[in-house]
Parts: sequence; C-alpha cells; structure tokens
Amino acid sequence: MSLVLEHVCRNVDGQAWIADASLRFEPGSFNVLLGRTLAGKTSLMRLMAGLDRPDQGRVLMNDEDVTGRPVRQRNVSMVYQQFINYPTLSVFENIASPLRQARLPEQQIRRRVQETARMLRIEPYLERLPLELSGGQQQRTAMARALVKDAGLILFDEPLVNLDYKLREELRQEMRALFAARHCIAVYATTEPNEALALGGTTTVLHEGRIVQSGPTAEVYHRPGSVLAAELFSEPPINLVPGRIAGNEVSLAGAVHFAMNADLRRIGDGEYRFGVRPSHISLVPSNDDDLELAVLVELAEISGSETFLHVRNEHWRMILHLPGVHEYPVDTPIRVFIPTHKLFVFDAAGQLVQAPGLREARVA
Repeated sequence: MSLVLEHVCRNVDGQAWIADASLRFEPGSFNVLLGRTLAGKTSLMRLMAGLDRPDQGRVLMNDEDVTGRPVRQRNVSMVYQQFINYPTLSVFENIASPLRQARLPEQQIRRRVQETARMLRIEPYLERLPLELSGGQQQRTAMARALVKDAGLILFDEPLVNLDYKLREELRQEMRALFAARHCIAVYATTEPNEALALGGTTTVLHEGRIVQSGPTAEVYHRPGSVLAAELFSEPPINLVPGRIAGNEVSLAGAVHFAMNADLRRIGDGEYRFGVRPSHISLVPSNDDDLELAVLVELAEISGSETFLHVRNEHWRMILHLPGVHEYPVDTPIRVFIPTHKLFVFDAAGQLVQAPGLREARVA
C-alpha cells in the first residue's frame, strides 16, 4: 500500500496545526516524524489515520482518494505512548480484539495471535492480565494488537517515551527487525533526534505544523537544508557561530581567525553562520585542521555514561557531547578542539551552503 498526502492543511480554532504538508510513503517503508512537542506530529498522523479530516488537500491510499473516509474504513493500526490495553481482558484477548471485530474464524485468530506474540516475545504471558505485566510487556501487548491486524499502515505515536532507556533500546531493535520483514508502511513519531537516527528509514522534520525537510534519515542528518533543520535534528542542539570568509581566512564572531581549509575554499567571501555538532568537539586534538580554543566550563551535565559539557569564551557559548564521565567545577579553564572540516556553513538566509565532508581522523 502507498500513502500520499497532497498539500494537506488542518486548522483548529483559527490556528494552523498542519500547513501545506505533502508527503509520499512507499510500501514496506519505515518513516520517522521528528519534531519538538506541538510540532504537528500527532496531528499529521491523525490525518493519515482518518481520525481527522484535512481542511484542504487530499489523502490517497493506493492512488485512491480516502480524504473523507473514516478510520474504521481504512486498513490502519495505531500505537500510542500510553499503554492502551483492555485491563479486564487477558493479553491473548487484547491482541485478538481487532480480529474478533473482523469476525475471523477462531482457528485463524489463535494462529495469528500466537505468531504475533511469539514475534514480540510475550507468548508466555498470553493468559495474564495487562496489569500483571511490566511496562515493556504492556507496550509489547499494545504493539501486538496493532501488528496482528496486518494493517497496511501502522502509526506509532511516541510509543516508547514512557519506558526506561534499556527497554527503549531493546524495542527499537525489535521494531527494525519486525518491519524489515513486513510490506506495510510504518510511521513513527518522536521528539528525539537520536531515536530517529537509530530507527533509520526516512525522516520528516516538522516544526510548527510545517515540513522543514524530508528524505533518507542519514541524508537529512548529514545534510540539513537549513539552520532550523540542523537545530531540530541534533541533540544537544548544534552549536552556531556567526562568521565571515575573506580571502583565505575564516573569522568566527570577529575574534577567532584560522586559515581556510580545502573544504571551505569552494565558498565565496561573505557573512555566514558556522555550525558544529556537539559530538564533533573534543578535549584532545585528533585532526590536522583542529581549531584550538580556550574556554571556561559553565556546567558539566553528566548523563549515565556520557557528559554534556557547557563551555564559553568571551564571544559565544558551546555544548560538547562527550563519551564517558567528565567532572569539572564551574569556571574551570580548559581547551577544546573543533575539526574545521566538520563545520556546517549556512548563508544569511539560514540555508545550507556546505555540509561537512568525511575525513579520517589523524592517527597519532
């Protein structure tokens, strides 16, 4: 089944929740909707499902216009971030419920429930009630109910957000394996850039109801078309500094100067915004084009086995995303290293001029 949105708009109380969105999803594809809270992800999925009708535009499935067709007449399943299971029904009956509504034969129901439960590793719990399960098992039950229907379109509205980190990682891996073998369209909404990267497929970046950029996930990440796309598809947010190119020299914030490397020579003189991802800045030199900066620590934010290090100099602030635990008192002077070949360059209008090229780190 293919799914096409043609210039769909959705207005609520005079506000545009979805503005002129056009997308195409191919059969067997895994697609991520990435955006902050209130970006329009759920609103867009409700239009896909038929829970809401667009004020303008069309929704097509298999080239058939289904814009006015309600959800019960579409071959769609949806999984929400809350564990929406029937508390008084067993896990088996929860999974079987859409098949019973479709009045399938009992033997077929049992076979499909068993197969789906085995696939999601909840077969031993089929006779239990949902409240007797862990959070991960409850969410697997909800996912199984969506998958057992064998729908052509399955929508996941931040389904893992309420689970702990380990369970989320486990289910992400399972989902990739599940949909590699299915010929349905999967659409997955998330606020987390790292989750979009982990899931792969295609990613559509949304902001305030508008599509910022859409394409293969790796391409959107490595070549964000604008400052906004780069900010939304980076966690922590990409570091941005105003700068200028003149002759063979680059200056950042009018204060830090360095010789232009080969990657930047294709860009003409002028004013630009330079971006560097937090994960590309290091505490030790590793490339022959590293820009060394003296900075002061503002905050060392330790999160498990990684550290978000907030630093500043006289002209701008930056965030480093470092593996491992790095404890620094506030105002500790340190030196950081920025590989200039990994700089993004945006023009005055915020559009991408150049994305970083790929280069192997220098071996000491």
